Amino acid sequence: MWLSWMGAAHASITVEDDRGARVLLSAPPKRIVSLLPSLTETVCVLGACGRLVATDRWSNWPASVATLPKLGGLDDANLELLVAQKPDLVLLSPSNRLATRLRSLGLTVAELDAEDLLQVQRMLRKVAALLGTPQLADQHWQAMDDEIRAAQAMVPASMRGTRVYFEVSSALYAAGESSYIGQLLTRLGAVNIVGAGLGPFPKLNPEFVVRAQPDLIMLSAREAGSLAGRPGWSSMKALRGGRVCAMPPADYDVLSRPGPRLGAAAKVLARCLASFKGGA
Repeated sequence: MWLSWMGAAHASITVEDDRGARVLLSAPPKRIVSLLPSLTETVCVLGACGRLVATDRWSNWPASVATLPKLGGLDDANLELLVAQKPDLVLLSPSNRLATRLRSLGLTVAELDAEDLLQVQRMLRKVAALLGTPQLADQHWQAMDDEIRAAQAMVPASMRGTRVYFEVSSALYAAGESSYIGQLLTRLGAVNIVGAGLGPFPKLNPEFVVRAQPDLIMLSAREAGSLAGRPGWSSMKALRGGRVCAMPPADYDVLSRPGPRLGAAAKVLARCLASFKGGA
């Protein structure tokens, strides 16, 4: 990552994005489009919410972004409406296929995302550099780390070592040990049944979870009702004992976004663990 300053009132910024491309800005951007909720939240936490002119449809925090034009999702963003916003910076995920098209139209694009805690820290620093406020990144990272430490104190000693399965989607994508969610669980003293060797967010065979017999299942409340109907799952001790954290949408949103609210995400996980403090 590079950041160069030219004069007290005028900054020339160069940052390398996650694709290895150099993002060049002659001055801090004033009109930003964000097409990923974690990037939207990062911009806002760094004090630049007022520079956002449009977001993806899923960006809903902080509340002020609700009034901005919504451009669509990962695969169906409205290109014409995006260009009409006249952004001087577009932030999106490397998995978004719009980047090449946007660059061909002369727009400045930065492709950024994260799957683990180190990548979240790197993303925070790169967005802060792009905004022209690099000094804010480490301040916010320290505040997040302090929140995670506070979450650790919320977990009863009896729940340390609890074997957890965290389901990302009903297609059996899970948060593995090497993901940011898995790393938060580790810091809270839990044990992830999905080892680091399987990758951050692997797709599992249903039998894998049944054989692993987690002590506690965490997932979105939208999916919780279907668990007992899955082949073999009704015999799992976690389901028989009602040891399922069915997270409401607001909590699940916090957990599904690898961004500046990871401290809050850690507290969601800690509350889940604390609610089953009676042991396996």
